[in-house]
Amino acid sequence: MEALALLTILAVVIVLVFDYTNGFHDAANILATVVASRAMRPAQAVVLIGFFEFLGPLLGGTAVANTIGKFVVLDDLPRVMSLTVLVSGLAGAIVWNLVTWWRGIPSSSSHALVGGLIGAVLLAVGVDHVAWGFGELFRHGRVTGVTMVLLGLILSPLLGFVVGYGLHRLFNLVFRAARPRVNRPLRWAQYFTAAVLAFSHGANDAQKSMGILTLVLLLGGHIEVFAVPLWVVFACAGALTLGILSGGWRIVRTLGFAIYKVRPLHALDSQLTSASVILSASLVGAPVSTTHVVASSIMGIGASEHPRSVRWSKAREIVTTWVVTMPAAGLMAAIVYALTFTIANRGTP
Repeated sequence: MEALALLTILAVVIVLVFDYTNGFHDAANILATVVASRAMRPAQAVVLIGFFEFLGPLLGGTAVANTIGKFVVLDDLPRVMSLTVLVSGLAGAIVWNLVTWWRGIPSSSSHALVGGLIGAVLLAVGVDHVAWGFGELFRHGRVTGVTMVLLGLILSPLLGFVVGYGLHRLFNLVFRAARPRVNRPLRWAQYFTAAVLAFSHGANDAQKSMGILTLVLLLGGHIEVFAVPLWVVFACAGALTLGILSGGWRIVRTLGFAIYKVRPLHALDSQLTSASVILSASLVGAPVSTTHVVASSIMGIGASEHPRSVRWSKAREIVTTWVVTMPAAGLMAAIVYALTFTIANRGTP
């Protein structure tokens, strides 16, 4: 029982550490366009975004948490083993977040989390303990489990590109005769759009950690049914917000300057696009990647205006990282689980 209690505490800490890395990693996605368009100073942007990030999970419901907390099936395993699998999956996601942050590459914390958990589960107990959801989709037309996660993560960047492309075309028509002084109100408008984007990010991304933390409590025997406690909402909101306040300036430089030269109208359109896609996904319980949506919206906006000015080589590098993230995080999580299992069983006959 003592081992279980210690492992539960460790799992809670690891979840909050992941949430923190998610914050400083994904904060860059929101900060990038605001800072690059000179709508706010970096310190102003961090404070505004941090505040609305904290509100997001408090007011955004728990639909995404319910999806994330139920795509791996661990409740029929010994509790110590199930918690070890969870910790290994989270560790793999954290390592990948740190590697991509250090390289200044915007990758998806959501992909890393899903990939890490699947990798650890597959090595530990096999494919039957992942709720793939494929059968539900083909037999009953219901989108559940990993299918729900993958659809959200695949469709969101496509929507980001298409909506960004169309919205910027529309706004270019609206402002086609505008003079340069229109940039001033466009910068002011970003106080609202950045706040909405921060709220939507908090409502979606913090819920992922909320779902995993609730699963930890369920497997540790501290709750009887999967229902997100209020303190879990506050804890995940707080960890994510602390991560936001830490910045993430390596990735800000990539998104704000390395894909397309972002001006006030581009920034406003990117924030509106990203917020609408992420909020819509949160309402239906689909976890999406803020990284993918923001980056793809910038690509779509650039392509709608001057396709040759988009740095497609950098875009290809980002997309490659997106594709690699899930298997890479899964591999790292599997290595962590294998090392943990080996250490725990050392000396056992």
